Amino acid sequence: MRRTIRPGSKCRGPAPGATSTQAGSFGASRAWVEVAPGAGPRHFDFHPNGRFAYVINELDSTVTAMAYDAPSGRLTTLGSVSTLPKDFSGSNTTADVHVHPSGKFLYGSNRGHDSIAIFAINADGTLRALGHASTRGKTPRNFALDPTGRYLLAANQDTSNVAVFRIDAKTGRLEPIGEPVEVPRPVCIKMLSK
Repeated sequence: MRRTIRPGSKCRGPAPGATSTQAGSFGASRAWVEVAPGAGPRHFDFHPNGRFAYVINELDSTVTAMAYDAPSGRLTTLGSVSTLPKDFSGSNTTADVHVHPSGKFLYGSNRGHDSIAIFAINADGTLRALGHASTRGKTPRNFALDPTGRYLLAANQDTSNVAVFRIDAKTGRLEPIGEPVEVPRPVCIKMLSK
C-alpha cells in the first residue's frame, strides 16, 4: 500500500502482516522503511524537527524510530521498542502514535493492555520507555493531543467513552482529568481549529 505524506502528516501503514511501509513521497524520491516481518506497521508520525519519524507496529506491539534525510527522502531505522510492560502476558495490538508538539515525548495506544505507552525521545531520535497510563476504558483505538500539547484524549471503543488527561510538560506523564465522557463506540478524535 502506498501513501504520500510530508513532515507533519500522518500515514496509516499497509495491511497487517506487511513488512514495509512507504513513508512518503518527497519530489521524485520515495521513502521506504523495512520493519520486522509480521510487525504490521499501522500509523506513522514525524517529529516536529523533521529529522525523525516513528511508525507504530500493530501486530508485535512496537514502535520503530527512524532518522529522516529530507534531501534524499531516505528513512534509516534507529531501532524498535516495545509498547508493553515487560511483565504483560495478555494479547495486545497497537493502534495510534503521536509525537508531542514539544518533540520531547511520543505516545502510543495499546489495545489489550488498554493503555497509552509513554516514551521520551532522545536527542538522537531513539526512544526510552517512561511508563504507561490506563486509558480508563477498553480498546483505545485512537487518541489525540491538543495543539498546545497540554491534553491527551483517548477514545475507548469497547467501553464507549473518551478519557481526558493532562500532560505534564516536564515528564510527559498523563494525569486523568475528571471521569471519562460517554461517547458511543468512539473510533476517531480530531482537533478542530476555530
